[in-house]
Amino acid sequence: MLDSAQKFPRLPHKPGVGYKAQHFTDILENPGSVGWLEIHAENYMGMGGRPLAQLRHLAEEFPISVHGVGLSIGGESPLDPEHLARLKHLVEWLNPTVFSEHLAWSTHDGSYFNDLLPLPYTKDTLTRVADHIDQLQNTIGRQMMLENPSSYLKFAESTWSEPDFLREVAERSGCGLLLDVNNVFVSATNLEYDPRDYINEYPLDKVGEIHLGGHDEDEDDHGKPLLIDSHGAEVVDPVWALLDHTLALSGPRPILIEWDTDVPEWAILSAEADRAASALSHIKVPA
Repeated sequence: MLDSAQKFPRLPHKPGVGYKAQHFTDILENPGSVGWLEIHAENYMGMGGRPLAQLRHLAEEFPISVHGVGLSIGGESPLDPEHLARLKHLVEWLNPTVFSEHLAWSTHDGSYFNDLLPLPYTKDTLTRVADHIDQLQNTIGRQMMLENPSSYLKFAESTWSEPDFLREVAERSGCGLLLDVNNVFVSATNLEYDPRDYINEYPLDKVGEIHLGGHDEDEDDHGKPLLIDSHGAEVVDPVWALLDHTLALSGPRPILIEWDTDVPEWAILSAEADRAASALSHIKVPA
């Protein structure tokens, strides 16, 4: 086991970036504002090779956040025991500072989908998600954080607002929350509500990490704006403004820049981290 969690017991209130192998040398030689790194768990479940060697080296220099994208924690089927076992192995040897997963489903009848799909917010969903989180936390032996999804439609059967649902999941399971501000903006645009109202209702005291990313702009069949969470572009100004609103209420938090497709050169990603650092610098920390 690496001693990274002992060396870095918490994520700093600084920008982090999603780690990509092409940035390995740049991160070590010129990290700039970047104070921590995130990896996707599923990319590091193999038995060896250069990716794991690089990760071991980075874990000696930076706090590491592990983000799962394939567990389907909101799915109707039981959690995949083989996937859980691989997650447990990764967490045990890497000993990351934090672990997180999505409030979403991506499996059905043994089939896996390359999407993180939203859920109806009902009593049955709440029970299932909380049970799955309990199983995951017991398996990996630590608290996890749960991330809010991007939404593209409303569920008629939902009886909870998303902030209230996430608050209840966190209280029932003991998990923390990961607030993706871009996902809030995407969902608010698609479902036509004010994203600041969402943030005002959100249980910010349970947030251990904030995500930012880019999205694609499209139109639905009626010509209305439709945003697609893509993580393939710079963060847009309205999302930066929503981050400022969030930080004014929450205080400083670790902020991740996600850029997973059409990955740019390090200078561009580093500039996004610098902008996140600037947003954090304007937040007063209570004495």
